[in-house]
Amino acid sequence: MKLTKLFSLGFAALFTLAQIAKSGPPLICHALNIGGAKSLPWSNDVWSLSGKTDYDLSRLVADTLELLAPSTPAIVRMETIRRATLYAQKDQRIAKELLLKLRSRALDSEAKEPALSEAKRRADALAWFDLGYLVEGWEAVVNSNPASGLDGYAWVEKAISLRGPDPEMEFAAALISLEGHHAGHQEHVEKAVAGAKGDSLLATNLATHFSGDKGDTIGAMLGKVATAKN
Repeated sequence: MKLTKLFSLGFAALFTLAQIAKSGPPLICHALNIGGAKSLPWSNDVWSLSGKTDYDLSRLVADTLELLAPSTPAIVRMETIRRATLYAQKDQRIAKELLLKLRSRALDSEAKEPALSEAKRRADALAWFDLGYLVEGWEAVVNSNPASGLDGYAWVEKAISLRGPDPEMEFAAALISLEGHHAGHQEHVEKAVAGAKGDSLLATNLATHFSGDKGDTIGAMLGKVATAKN
């Protein structure tokens, strides 16, 4: 199915994603397509959940912070944080250090004088987004989770409110709220799909990221829903 047709089928069918049988936590077990963007080193198998065996874990925190630069798009940040989570679960000390660094960066941005410029406000938003997405991804995979009890979804929503319209952040919020525990899920999906018309990388991920019971892409599932409604 062509991508343009995917968007023309309407938003309502996307809400069935909450009932899709998933093969693990969506923020961790489903790699994101980031094109040629730079991220943490990974194995040749993009779906690997262990990364490169020769990666020096002592570099994880510094490498991750460097990659989460102000110019890095949200989807690339999401994949970088996913990889960082999978590496961090191998060492609790490093996992805690990464969490504390991102938390400190977010709190520091809030402690400073109120943002006076758009650039400052957008930078603050990214700090909260990174922290929130990390916290939500750790829930199911990091043993003795140092982020236990923290509400990452609220911080991602805060990031969206600070940054303004950002379809990739809406995509992140839609993934986090996929289980249906958050009332804003439908709105996040709508905004992500609408914004993907001008964002080819987001469009690619919306079209291929999840699989249904028979390996259907989102496009194929939407096509079945549209056929059933006609």
